[in-house]
Amino acid sequence: MSVHIHIKSTYGAASRGHPGRRLFMKKIHLTLIIVIALILIGSLIYGGLQLYGHKNTLPKGTTLAGWEVGGLNISEVRSELEKKLQALESIPLVLKFKENSELTLKLKQAGMTYEATDFEQGLQDLTEGRLWDRVKARYNFPQNWSLEAHLEIAQLQTILSPAWERESFGDPVDATRRITGDDRVVYTSEKTSLEVDWTGMVTSLWAAAPTRFSRLLSLQEKGITLEVPLTILQPDITLNALKEQGIERKIMQFSTSLGASGPGRIYNVESAAKAVNGTVLPPGAVFDYGKAIEKAKIEYGFREAPVIVNGKLQAGVGGGICQVSSTLYNAALRTGLEIVERRNHSLPVNYLPKGQDATFAEGYINFRFRNTTGKYLVIKAAVQGRSLTIKLFGTFPQNVTYKVHSQIVEVLPPVDKYVNDPSLPRGGSRVI
Repeated sequence: MSVHIHIKSTYGAASRGHPGRRLFMKKIHLTLIIVIALILIGSLIYGGLQLYGHKNTLPKGTTLAGWEVGGLNISEVRSELEKKLQALESIPLVLKFKENSELTLKLKQAGMTYEATDFEQGLQDLTEGRLWDRVKARYNFPQNWSLEAHLEIAQLQTILSPAWERESFGDPVDATRRITGDDRVVYTSEKTSLEVDWTGMVTSLWAAAPTRFSRLLSLQEKGITLEVPLTILQPDITLNALKEQGIERKIMQFSTSLGASGPGRIYNVESAAKAVNGTVLPPGAVFDYGKAIEKAKIEYGFREAPVIVNGKLQAGVGGGICQVSSTLYNAALRTGLEIVERRNHSLPVNYLPKGQDATFAEGYINFRFRNTTGKYLVIKAAVQGRSLTIKLFGTFPQNVTYKVHSQIVEVLPPVDKYVNDPSLPRGGSRVI
């Protein structure tokens, strides 16, 4: 027995009978195609981005300080960059100063260093981080990069130090003024020296330092030569400053005799004279003999010699110092200087006319005068043989002289003074 089964294509019939379903299926097919296409396109784009973002070479056309690095391997560029920076810092720097004198250093020793910080950060952005960040970094990577130079001038200052300046150029020497044995005023000019002009040095270094690798080879061979900028170093005392003080010539000399003075008195006169000798008195300044005596006590000391106390001669330390003040008083008087403070002795002195002396008692009586010449005044004092001489040097009109004359206007009789003496008999007396 045979069985025949007949199946009708309901799908076909349905399809033919339902156009909406047929359209739906087409949309499904189209959607699948689009999705697959998008996946393929995305894969291609992602693969392209992977290739682009993971390149190990620098973008074409990139230059660093004149060095063409586009298309070069990033790792190799990093390694070569370090060498080039070191080479820049090792360029010879020849510093010339004076005639035929020079000092050779490396740029780094002079304080000049180089970096490519921004460029190295750019390399890091190309090779590290998320893919999208690396893609953006490569896409936006600048073509032209520069170096960063730094100058620490303190390093060079430790080499060209003040000690080096003194050794190379010497110290400035002050102008001098001396008074010769025959009373001439002789001047000697100052000597200047040199010192480094550091402002100019910094400017010169910045101007000469290379900032591009394109100069590296030539500078490695010939180096950089700089003239060290120098300024003139003046001494504290110049010839003009000394001459402006007005010490032109000897304007006064006055002497007194030491007569029969003993060794102690002569020593005291010499001590006080040495303390006064060489005094420089500015215009309007007051000479203070008390200060000169303080100096003499400290530096030379005084010895015992006769002094006048209460109208009587008696032994005491410092006898004779009033002869110096008295001699100086006469020199000042005959130059027309203003006498600020002065008193005569209670007894006449044998080295000057009456009334022309100037006594001194520490803490009580002083001798002072003011320099009214309008210029500086130099006092010279010395004992020669048995004579004390005071000389004044400065500016004074040639046609002006002063004369001093003593005149007795009154003689005061001595006053009797009675003192009880128990050794005498009652009613007895004696003259002392």
